[in-house]
Amino acid sequence: MTSYSYVGSELDVFSHASNWKAYYKSLIQSYLEEEVLEVGAGIGATTKSLCDGQQHRWICLEPDPALATKIKPMIDSGELPKCCEVRVGTLSDLSPTETFNVILYIDVLEHIENDRAEVIQAAKHLKDGGVLIVLSPAHQWLFTPFDKAIGHFRRYNKRSLSALIPSDLTCVKLIYLDSVGSLVSSGNRLILKSDMPTSRQITFWDKIMIPLSQRLDPVLQYSVGKSILGIWRR
Repeated sequence: MTSYSYVGSELDVFSHASNWKAYYKSLIQSYLEEEVLEVGAGIGATTKSLCDGQQHRWICLEPDPALATKIKPMIDSGELPKCCEVRVGTLSDLSPTETFNVILYIDVLEHIENDRAEVIQAAKHLKDGGVLIVLSPAHQWLFTPFDKAIGHFRRYNKRSLSALIPSDLTCVKLIYLDSVGSLVSSGNRLILKSDMPTSRQITFWDKIMIPLSQRLDPVLQYSVGKSILGIWRR
């Protein structure tokens, strides 16, 4: 297993973005069944938001041992459901025969340099009928010092994200989210103007802008947004 240390420092800041987490959860919750692999589980904040305990198994796969150690106490204390299990490592540390109904990359794929190889390997761990779900920052023209500071290699659009997906997976959904955040960011980079947004900026984005985006995104047919969500089925 290769030693890995996460370079970002935003996980704690964004862990309280409850409206944002609830928004994207509403769009993917119906797929989160049976056996789930969450790649890049970080400090367990996304797991806490998405895993409701109805799944048979939820693997929190995290390559940074320091982050992974924060997840196990959450399971032991009941803060995370008992179906959760934390593993330190990457896809290469999984058994080739281990397969899942759902594989999640929630704000993770942009941190992986060889993203194409990662997605190809992930697809091999999908059961028949299983889904790959990717949520990532959208649009390279929005790449900022913040992206660089937290270890992003890139941002995606529909074309660049679709280009990574193996041909034996079928696209179920490919949309942009957070239209208000995109419009504001394109004008004055309100949220992403520095190496690290402040807690106050994140709170404003989550409490004010996300509810507005949640109303506006469907009106715009999910054609504009600061994030991109893709779902593919084997």
